Amino acid sequence: MDLSTTYLGLKLRTPLVPSASPLSENIENIRQMEDAGASAVVFHSLFEEQIRQERNALIHHLAFGTESNPEAQTYCPEPAEFHIGPDVYLQHLAKAKEAVDMPIIASLNGSTLGAWTQYAKLIQQAGADALELNIYWIPSDLKTSAAEVEKIYLEIVAAVKSAVSIPVAVKLSPFFTNFAHMAGQLDAAGVDGLVLFNRFYQPDIDVESLEIKPNLLLSTPMAMRLPLRWIALLFGRIRANLGATSGIHRATDVVKMLMAGADVTMICSALLRHGIPYLGALETHLKHWMEEHEYESVKQIKGSLSQKHCADPSAFERAQYMRAIASGIYLP
Repeated sequence: MDLSTTYLGLKLRTPLVPSASPLSENIENIRQMEDAGASAVVFHSLFEEQIRQERNALIHHLAFGTESNPEAQTYCPEPAEFHIGPDVYLQHLAKAKEAVDMPIIASLNGSTLGAWTQYAKLIQQAGADALELNIYWIPSDLKTSAAEVEKIYLEIVAAVKSAVSIPVAVKLSPFFTNFAHMAGQLDAAGVDGLVLFNRFYQPDIDVESLEIKPNLLLSTPMAMRLPLRWIALLFGRIRANLGATSGIHRATDVVKMLMAGADVTMICSALLRHGIPYLGALETHLKHWMEEHEYESVKQIKGSLSQKHCADPSAFERAQYMRAIASGIYLP
């Protein structure tokens, strides 16, 4: 049985890939992921805020006290000339590459051009096999148009693609006026993969302390419906690979995403709930399902129920809305 797939130009043993999470902050965890059957891992993210914080701290210490003597300001070069960065992240990435044989996909998380180009280069030099851009941005300016938002995404992708030679994927939000158009623009810009979708963590209000508090909830299988639909709609229409994330907890969830057209299925909440060895159980159950349904390869499954190959293409669009209501089936 052939479980292999290709993602970002990487030949992977299976479509099971742990997504970016705190689990990969520990080298031993990454070894366990490989032993449990992970075909690659998306490294935990380097955040734009980390880059900015370190830069601001260095600028502060370089400039501290220099105003007392104008000549003192000539003793140090401009801060922009310094190599500044979260060295710990890069060192950890290099150690992870030495510790395992599977591909390591680094992750940059931010919302502006900032120093992404510089750190993309450093991540490539540290040995990453590919790079995932996690553009985590909720536009809240009333004057920022949808076209301007799209332009910023495309500028980030163009800048990073021009700076590195390793494959680049973009982890996207679904909140675009026309997501299909945005996917097409990113594909035309040369992005190597789209990861659908980024899950924005919603804040909560503590009515006792009267404070806004972060509220981190692990996903459930229901969360896979949105990426499932869009992967099925995009399969065969763009060149870029498609990575599925959010709500993948069971082997049947993996099968559904593959049938929609995903090249890889990324797992996080299930591993946080059940532990890293759960990857092995997923692979075993995937094999059992394929044997039972007489599939010989992942390639045979991939895209088989995408819109492109669906007998009723409208099943992924609004035509099914009235049918679902008419069926009288309601979930609690």
